Amino acid sequence: MLFPWHRRRSRQQQQQQRSTGAGHGSHSRKRPPTPTRSSPVRTLLCTITSIIPMLLAVTILPSPARADCECGYSATTRSWANRTYVFTDLVETDFARLGSSSSNNISADTDWARQVFNLSRARARGEYGEMFALGNVVDTAGAARGGDEEEGAALQLVVGSQLVDGMVPVAELDTRRLDLFWGTFRASMKLPRTPGTCAAFFWYFNDTQEIDMEFLTKDFDASNNSFPVNLVLQSAASAARGYDAAQTGDGSFVRAQLGFDPTAGFHEYRIDYLPGRVVFYADGRPLAAMRGGAVPASPGHLILQHWSNGNALWTGGPPAADAVLAVRYVKAYFNSSAPQRASDHAARCSDPAAPGAVCAVPDVADTATPNASAAAAAWFFSDQANMTNNQTVYSWQSGGGGLGLGRQRGWRWWPSAVAALLVCGWSAAL
Repeated sequence: MLFPWHRRRSRQQQQQQRSTGAGHGSHSRKRPPTPTRSSPVRTLLCTITSIIPMLLAVTILPSPARADCECGYSATTRSWANRTYVFTDLVETDFARLGSSSSNNISADTDWARQVFNLSRARARGEYGEMFALGNVVDTAGAARGGDEEEGAALQLVVGSQLVDGMVPVAELDTRRLDLFWGTFRASMKLPRTPGTCAAFFWYFNDTQEIDMEFLTKDFDASNNSFPVNLVLQSAASAARGYDAAQTGDGSFVRAQLGFDPTAGFHEYRIDYLPGRVVFYADGRPLAAMRGGAVPASPGHLILQHWSNGNALWTGGPPAADAVLAVRYVKAYFNSSAPQRASDHAARCSDPAAPGAVCAVPDVADTATPNASAAAAAWFFSDQANMTNNQTVYSWQSGGGGLGLGRQRGWRWWPSAVAALLVCGWSAAL
């Protein structure tokens, strides 16, 4: 019998702290000379100068939505009653573009961090320990290890076939942001054919608030089209039962069939983490929906993980050859738990009902609409002009230029008007 083994974390996750500062300065303002009577020409010029910005504002002032998507990104659930949710923040990563230059690679990406730590055999709860290594997270610049040409255009998380000091070489990649609250989280992945590993895409706060999609390659059977995925909510109830969510009886463990071969190509796997419920999808098709006390109620972060420990009841393995989990993209649209991000949203979202203020997230659907699905998979708001203003976006175009903070674009008339009035006031006094 298979059990939803929980992946105990080996290190403390610390909340990101953001410090902001404002410069302080002083200035003196010289008292203007006593005004004298100005000439009619000067008065006319000043009047015209002061009203021109206001007249221009009537014709070119932007709509209340000063930038597309400034109020958020909307997604619709496809389980129970279809409901649409609006999320304020995004993290989008097209891993196929990483590695295009020496300065644009996974080590420079400001959205993600490769993990380095070891688990002993006892901590790993298997026949072998696990060694999480930087070199097992390979971007497109790295040579494919055990993969094919298609996997070369994606990030690779490698599980090695050769033990190192009694440990299996494995891989993990985490988002740097830890403030991902309610949201829709999507990853395009191609799973390894080699048996003996666990490929995982999950959201994590702590050992009792965790949302997992886990794929055990030893359970794949192409002869009868059996390709299962384990969908798990780790909770206080599962912790009390040795992190065996299947024993809780609260519906927090489901073993679902994908209905396609996940090793033959890339597919989108999705988690909708919503108030009081979690919905899992594959290529836009709902696999399971869970509610109740096992649903988390905290912010967290996303993890991509590929591992093996030789446990016959779970991963099996280690794999006979190096196994590659290929990840083409991750797209996360969510509400941030950070007060500063909430303040930023309140400042930029002037009218949620304005045209373009909220942008719909394109959905990857089933194979009935392959063209639309391909277009949705290729869509990134961060590729578009004026759609990620005031969002934290990794700039791959600049060769790993680090964190970019989009700014609202839109001409504002009032500084010019004030300046004109001041100039007129001063010139009238001359």
